[in-house]
Amino acid sequence: MRSWTEKLNNVEKKIKVVRLEKKFTDIPEGSKMLVATPLIVDAYVRKIPKGHSTSFLTMREDLAREYKADKTCPVSTGIFLRISAEAAYENFLLSASDENITPFWRVIDETMKVAKKLTCGIEFLREHRQKEGL
Repeated sequence: MRSWTEKLNNVEKKIKVVRLEKKFTDIPEGSKMLVATPLIVDAYVRKIPKGHSTSFLTMREDLAREYKADKTCPVSTGIFLRISAEAAYENFLLSASDENITPFWRVIDETMKVAKKLTCGIEFLREHRQKEGL
């Protein structure tokens, strides 16, 4: 089984913008939908300044705008956000430092479904969000 870091760095995943033939979740038929990549989501999260947070919806809107789409796929983006978070936590465990890892706690808070699935646990999220005043 591949590590989260290997999944994050999977260069076979390519960005695509597709025109929807039917409604999908919160995205209407005919919209251009961005399907990002784990690395694009990771890069977005890395750009969030310390002490600031961004909602999942805002991240999707920002990415759609950046890649000239109407919306960003909520399903793949959620999966890619988890991959980014898990890879960051793998790196945290290796270095025992959060200095150079992706600050996923700036997007994921303890109320989100994905938070309950993360290897790091809710307490890790809580501590890091508190440290930054989020």
